[in-house]
Amino acid sequence: MTTPAPVLEPLTPGARRLLDAASVLFYERGIHAVGVDVIAEAAGVTKKTLYDRFGSKEALVVSYLQHRDERWRAHVAVHLARVPEPGVDRILMIFDAAISWSDDNSPKGCSAINARAEIGDGHDGHPVFPEVSRQKTWLLDQFAGLCTEAGMSSPDDLARQLMLLYEGAIVTVGMETFAHPFELARSVSRSLLEAAVRG
Repeated sequence: MTTPAPVLEPLTPGARRLLDAASVLFYERGIHAVGVDVIAEAAGVTKKTLYDRFGSKEALVVSYLQHRDERWRAHVAVHLARVPEPGVDRILMIFDAAISWSDDNSPKGCSAINARAEIGDGHDGHPVFPEVSRQKTWLLDQFAGLCTEAGMSSPDDLARQLMLLYEGAIVTVGMETFAHPFELARSVSRSLLEAAVRG
């Protein structure tokens, strides 16, 4: 499984306060709606501290996304450890992880998708785009690796189908179109996987 996470440097207490404050504000209000003055005030530090620790608002946004991703990956790892044997149930642990994660951590949908929606077309050099792309590629790689471990035929194609179900569910969480989208995505995914096992 590819797409390793970046090595995150330890944060000073001031940087941690800034990141914690920015993480709440960016997720709840949006990246463009939150200025550095608001973040610094919420963290109880000066704007100078923000720039000294992170260099720019854009770098703070990337750090926010990376630290959320680090927590999400650890959450997924805990769930995968519960079903160490390759197979359908292990693959579905990705959806179980999402179900237990989303209420507390992603009631407004995916932070990466939300951030991507706020930037340009992805070709303007903004540092958010490659970070978001890295995170989504990692999840696709997880599905592909788990399908390969389970001996599924055409694991890459199956992984893409699972990824579409996952992404549709996380967007539906944010849009509140209907309740429990991850549970439905999990059920449909089980049907796909069981059909693949039967060949």
